[in-house]
Amino acid sequence: MRILYVGMKYDYGKPEQGYSFEHWNFFDFLYKAGFEIIYFDFVSLMQKHGEEKMNSMLIDTARNEKPDILFSILFQHEIKPETIKKITDSGIVTINWFCDDHWRFDNFSQHYAHAFSYVTTTSSEAVRKYHAIRYKNIIKTQWACNHFLYKPDSDKEKKYDISFVGQPHGSRRDIIRSLELSGIKVHTFGTGWSDGSRVTQEKMIETFTTSKINLNLSNASISKRSFSGRLKKNSRQFLPFTLWRHLIDVHEEGQQIKGRNFEVPGCGGFMLTGDADNLSEYYAKDNEIVTFASMKDLKKKIRYFLRNEKERTEIAENGYRKTLNNHTYAHRFADIFRVLGFKKYEAAESMIQEQSSAPLREIV
Repeated sequence: MRILYVGMKYDYGKPEQGYSFEHWNFFDFLYKAGFEIIYFDFVSLMQKHGEEKMNSMLIDTARNEKPDILFSILFQHEIKPETIKKITDSGIVTINWFCDDHWRFDNFSQHYAHAFSYVTTTSSEAVRKYHAIRYKNIIKTQWACNHFLYKPDSDKEKKYDISFVGQPHGSRRDIIRSLELSGIKVHTFGTGWSDGSRVTQEKMIETFTTSKINLNLSNASISKRSFSGRLKKNSRQFLPFTLWRHLIDVHEEGQQIKGRNFEVPGCGGFMLTGDADNLSEYYAKDNEIVTFASMKDLKKKIRYFLRNEKERTEIAENGYRKTLNNHTYAHRFADIFRVLGFKKYEAAESMIQEQSSAPLREIV
């Protein structure tokens, strides 16, 4: 199968920051699974040639290459809906993976959907929204693990008790500080923390495999609970943090599942995570992963699983097996290709083995 892959190659279009999430996960998987790829890095091409020329180049590339599928991961509005529509109308199957329908459907996805033959969404609620705009070719899917990249490494010792990889968005800094003031040391990695350095892909995977507990704070937020009925709204500035930290509650239920939910178990790591939209449909709680519901619950479970290595190891092993058997991108794309009618690729097993000799050409 020939795939015209339309994705951002570098993290936010900046080569100095390394490859993007899309490149490490979608491209790396599709290429190693043996598909012929024509790589159209639309952000780099736009930076080099301008937006109008880049859109024209995409139309010309589709016409000249005649791929079986155009698979894209849009970023912002660099590619015009009419560009995609022209390619779709030419008879090429076009499909976009919409990453953030939990919060970008109204101002982004709905304006592009009708240009594509098919779209995917990871949001349960977005399916109803697509139907509301009279779009029917929706494939409900989910993030997964690129098993070619994320792998266990049993030879490495567990050098971190608790780690967190990610930037200090939202309430994350408060949550980490609350843990540390309770005597729980968390090793943080990512831009914005004390060392300020960006985590490489290699370092992130190493952290997942060498941590006893991998903490996942997807879109955590905190709320102020009443303290003896006297804590008023927006009164944090009047309290010392040593008191404030006891009033933090963590809310993640209904939040967006992220790739991290599959990548940590895919590395054989033990994951302690906040809840998220339909997470229990993918992993059995307390058997394959462990979730927390509040700061009190988080601290309790950290202490418990640091003491109970055998149980922690069993849960991590169960999570790894579930990931490899059900939640790799081979499984996700098998489902997608089944809907698209590509019967040869309906079984995930046909994409499990690495075939890195696949043809690759990049548009420049």
